[in-house]
Amino acid sequence: MKADIESLTSSATDSPLAQPKEQAQSPGLSPALTLLFSVTCALAVANVYFAQPLLDSMAQSLGVAASMIGIVVTATQVGYALGLLLVVPLGDLVNRKRLIVAQVLMSAVALAAVGASQQWIVLLGAMVAVGLMAVVVQVLVAYTAALATPSQRGQAVGSVTSGIVLGILLARLTSGLIADFAGWRAVYFASSALTLIIAAVLWKLAPVTSAQRDGKSYLALIRSLFTLLGSERILRIRGLLALLIFADFSVLWTAMVLPLSAPPLSLSHTAIGLFGLAGLAGALAARRAGRWADQGLGQRVTGIALVLLTLSWLPIGFAETSLLALACGVIMLDFAVQAVHVTNQSLIFAARPDAQSRMVGAYMCFYSVGSALGAVAATQVYALWGWVAVSVLGGLISVAAVALWLLTARTSNDSQ
Repeated sequence: MKADIESLTSSATDSPLAQPKEQAQSPGLSPALTLLFSVTCALAVANVYFAQPLLDSMAQSLGVAASMIGIVVTATQVGYALGLLLVVPLGDLVNRKRLIVAQVLMSAVALAAVGASQQWIVLLGAMVAVGLMAVVVQVLVAYTAALATPSQRGQAVGSVTSGIVLGILLARLTSGLIADFAGWRAVYFASSALTLIIAAVLWKLAPVTSAQRDGKSYLALIRSLFTLLGSERILRIRGLLALLIFADFSVLWTAMVLPLSAPPLSLSHTAIGLFGLAGLAGALAARRAGRWADQGLGQRVTGIALVLLTLSWLPIGFAETSLLALACGVIMLDFAVQAVHVTNQSLIFAARPDAQSRMVGAYMCFYSVGSALGAVAATQVYALWGWVAVSVLGGLISVAAVALWLLTARTSNDSQ
């Protein structure tokens, strides 16, 4: 522990990134600092997903109809989408350390407000704020890429993304356990306290950096987000791939509960939630894919992962008759999605080191659109034609991603 703290402190005080420009040569990220960023991301993204198993308790506590309580999740996603457009680009304009610490502190306040909410409208407003501040995850990913050396960038981004994956997977389980013992409000009060601790550690140990301002105003910075979409081909290609893979991801995780909870399986919510642990393969994929991207294998990794994604829908299609087949398919899908996701980020960061926050903000907008479209399509298809049709939908989306990769691979400027 002492060695880790010394390593962190060394990174914070000796890094040339404390100089006026973030583009100065960096000694890279220490393992301890990478771990700190990963833990911060895990907690931040977990705040977005805590509510899902708590909706019924929230509805009863606030006297809200069960048909309306789902708006809580929507409010959080609205806040997250706004954060991608309005907050994440600030990482290219202001001191990233101060921006991150400020976001984490405001997140702690928002979480406490959720826990203390006694009225429906107050809860929704607090959940929007939670989503808005949760985009600190994307600022941290860009910060990680900026601090890392080129040779370790992919692995560092992969490690931080592993923290994000673990945060998503553990959020539902953790919130359920805490709520069983102390109620749903305790989940948010506990997270608020942990978030305050994380803010203090980040303030003490994260390296001080200064962004390149180049005379840009905030409005000009936001406009440049859309300019990047027009000028950076790699951002458009990798963004479209993100839209497709996360639509696929959302199709599975949105619709999967429906056949598993229905006869003849009739699994409990706890049993269904355990399938999320199969997604740990995604955390492994994130770190591995980062290493492969560092070795110049970005295009190859993308192609192999997309083929694996397509094949994963074959065992997933047997969910109603074989839980083992479903588990295998979930592992394959999560591994493939995270491998492509990390490779995408590594490549777009390398393309524009001077605009990493804006690049990741624009990229994650594709992710949000894909997730939303996948969720809507999955529920509609299941209602009309059942689980096999959902699996066909997922397979077709995967095939579309493979086709996009084939069409762009030969002419792309991505690493080969």
